[in-house]
Amino acid sequence: MLKKTKYILPLIVVSQFAGTSLWFLGNAILPDIQQQLGTGKTGLGTITSIVQFGFIAGTLVFAILALADRFSPSRVFFISSFLASAANLCIIWFVKDGSALLLFRFITGFFLAGIYPVGMKIAADWYEKGLGKALGWLVGALVLGTAFPHLLKGSLHGLAWQKIVWFTSLFALTGGLLILVFVKDGPYRRKGQAFHPGKMVSIFCSKDFRSAAFGYFGHMWELYTFWAFVPVMLALNVYTIHHSLNIPLWSFIIIGIGCASCIGGGYLSQKNGSAKVAFYSLLISSLCCLSSIFLLHAPQPLFLGFMIIWGIAVIADSPQFSAMVAQTAPSESKGTALTLVTSIGFAITIVSLQLLNYLFDHIPETGHDAIFMILGPGPLIGLFFLYHLFKKK
Repeated sequence: MLKKTKYILPLIVVSQFAGTSLWFLGNAILPDIQQQLGTGKTGLGTITSIVQFGFIAGTLVFAILALADRFSPSRVFFISSFLASAANLCIIWFVKDGSALLLFRFITGFFLAGIYPVGMKIAADWYEKGLGKALGWLVGALVLGTAFPHLLKGSLHGLAWQKIVWFTSLFALTGGLLILVFVKDGPYRRKGQAFHPGKMVSIFCSKDFRSAAFGYFGHMWELYTFWAFVPVMLALNVYTIHHSLNIPLWSFIIIGIGCASCIGGGYLSQKNGSAKVAFYSLLISSLCCLSSIFLLHAPQPLFLGFMIIWGIAVIADSPQFSAMVAQTAPSESKGTALTLVTSIGFAITIVSLQLLNYLFDHIPETGHDAIFMILGPGPLIGLFFLYHLFKKK
């Protein structure tokens, strides 16, 4: 069995990376679309939030219909990859204004719910032991996929936005094909429970589960808003110190380096436990949030070093929260618990994104350096709740 399954995790990781490259595509190409199509009113926070909203809707629909339990997860992954890629390509063919752009980004987010969570389920069906380490690789693939459009945009070839859309769409479809052809249903696949609305409240009766869930919520307040505004923070520094910078390339580096921290955190969790890895990651990222007011206008080497540290810390805890939520959820309602926590977490990202977007648009430019401190309460609240699990380990 071992020889036959050595290739499974790398294939899931590559396919996850390919599929999630669609996630932040809109952010990477938004300036070009605004210029060419006149969609200037479609802001950065809005274009990110609509994908998150689509993902939330998708996770709920996929869970209520129990699609990954009733049907082969590999087929669900492929069909979702195909439909997300098709929605992505529709940006080229049908988008004439900001409303159409938001519609297709919503549809893409909806079908990402059949890529990211279903990819994790496929991994769980194959790897009963060492799941924490496997999740580290999978979330790392999500991070790299999120950063990938920025790399394409910042490449030496200066790709047009239409080519980036074509490339990411075909890449995501290829990932779906890899899963369909080479990754069959895993040996540990079991029929899961359907979504049970009546258990939404009761699952939070466990103190351990509350600790993991609310720690995750604090983490999500910061994560996607930080990722969305990385190019903005880089632009603020360039504007202040008047030094040129390849903003898309550095956006890729700062977001993408989180891939390594996810993988490294997965290995550390085997020795030190998930709670400790998540706690210290949250602590470092909260300090980055609070110190951003002093470092956004620092000399470029110091500023870039600070942003890299923030990029490492902001995501290293994510796979560990997934592991802790799974471990502390009531066994009889694990599907409901995981769906609910994921949906709430991504809903929180919309609030954070819209708040920061509003502040950025309505506060004078002289106050922009203080805006990102608003991300700090998220990880601080997460630390408060996570401390219960941290001190148990």
